Amino acid sequence: MSRFGGPTLARGEVADVTLLLEGTYPFVSGGVSSWVHQIISGLPDITFALVFIGGAADSYKSIRYELPPNVVHLEEHFLAEVPRVQRLVAKGGDEGFYRDSAELHDLLRARGQQPLELGPMLDRIVSTLLEAPAKHEHDFLFSESAWQQICERYEQSSKNRSFLEYFWTVRSMHAPLFKMANVAATLPRSRAFHVVSTGFAGFLGMLATKRQGKPLILTEHGIYSKERRIELLQATWIRDDDEADAGGIGFFRQMWIRFFEALGRMAYAAADPIVALYEGNSERQIADGADPSRTRVVPNGIDLARFTALRDMRPAEVPKVLGLVGRVVPIKDIKTFIRMVHILSSWIPEVEGWVVGPDDEDKLYAEECRHLVATLKLQKTVKFLGMQKVDDIFPKLGLNVLTSISEAQPLVALEGFAAGLPCVSTDVGCVRELVYGRDTPEDKAFGTAGAVVDIANPEASARAAFELLRDRPRWNAAQVAGIARVESAYTQSLMLERYREIYETAIGRV
Repeated sequence: MSRFGGPTLARGEVADVTLLLEGTYPFVSGGVSSWVHQIISGLPDITFALVFIGGAADSYKSIRYELPPNVVHLEEHFLAEVPRVQRLVAKGGDEGFYRDSAELHDLLRARGQQPLELGPMLDRIVSTLLEAPAKHEHDFLFSESAWQQICERYEQSSKNRSFLEYFWTVRSMHAPLFKMANVAATLPRSRAFHVVSTGFAGFLGMLATKRQGKPLILTEHGIYSKERRIELLQATWIRDDDEADAGGIGFFRQMWIRFFEALGRMAYAAADPIVALYEGNSERQIADGADPSRTRVVPNGIDLARFTALRDMRPAEVPKVLGLVGRVVPIKDIKTFIRMVHILSSWIPEVEGWVVGPDDEDKLYAEECRHLVATLKLQKTVKFLGMQKVDDIFPKLGLNVLTSISEAQPLVALEGFAAGLPCVSTDVGCVRELVYGRDTPEDKAFGTAGAVVDIANPEASARAAFELLRDRPRWNAAQVAGIARVESAYTQSLMLERYREIYETAIGRV
């Protein structure tokens, strides 16, 4: 099943949990992938099958992790792989299926619908789709019925816009869904499914749980639909039309945003439990259609023994080095980090900024970041170190920096705290409560573990870093606060205990 010779379940064998992974483990390092590896490694008596969903196969050329022995199956599927035939076939297709599909589209576009209202319609469409996924995929791509439905929907909503743009937008959205239906038809048997995002993997999870009659667990680190919205608002491949909504968003861009919102609502309708990393994101899930009775919060957890040892490796003096540990992609806003270091270097000439993470996910953006470094004449100050073990990096840093425009509960901030490293971060996700404490007397008593600044504000970030680096007592106090906070509420043992209970409940209920 895997291009890389990974393990494969034999016919009739059953995995305890099948993880559905879109664009993450085991082909991408850091972030969610680190969390997945942590869960698998920390629960060695539970067997896991891995189903990876990616864009194009060429983007994922190697496995970045050594798979633990309790991984019993690995397979990959790529959304770019669709049938290449382009000829319209003179066949009717399943008119009932397309009629139900159109009604589902209307229901999903209507704001304020509760997930239970999707149930009967979803069950009918999914049952039909899973009976013959390859047939329905071919019908959608090439049949006259599909063509007629697209034309009718175009006339209803978009007739003043480019038909070609509308046609290819609809086709690009839906072709991966039929791909997921084909994948669902051949998935290995599992006692439970666990998807770590909504989106296409969430859609696959919804299909898998309905096909096999097994529970679906959903964990969102960030809110997938929100993150896709940010990316779509910045995307240059979407054509902007003249008419925009009240928020200034063009029709085709809005189509894509609503599409991913709809996928999220379908995943919420199928999953139980629906897990978030902190209360703010759980509330967002409920606002986006999740049943409140199914939601729960499980924070990230840190392997304290691993990171505690790093504290003794720190030099006596605080290094004048800022580290940003993360992928070189727009959502991490590496450019703001570069500008921050540029400003700070005028106050602390010996300062350095290290970007620690892969730069092959968005090569154009990585090139733009390097060009910015050259333009600002920071070649000796800002260093792109690529993938490194944080164990080697943290003791050499003076501050852990996040300039992201979207995060949930960044694992790297908690890891830094455990290693004795204060944090300067943008005000994203639950970073504010990690740095300043949750609204409880006990957590507030730990103190402040760094600083939180506005998004895309390099001057504020530089000022916060300067104030910490120049004031050793304040830096020391931030270090103590971070250590105390992570040790009180964000340990690996607590997280693994909660996920063991989730898995055992899911496996035991069938």
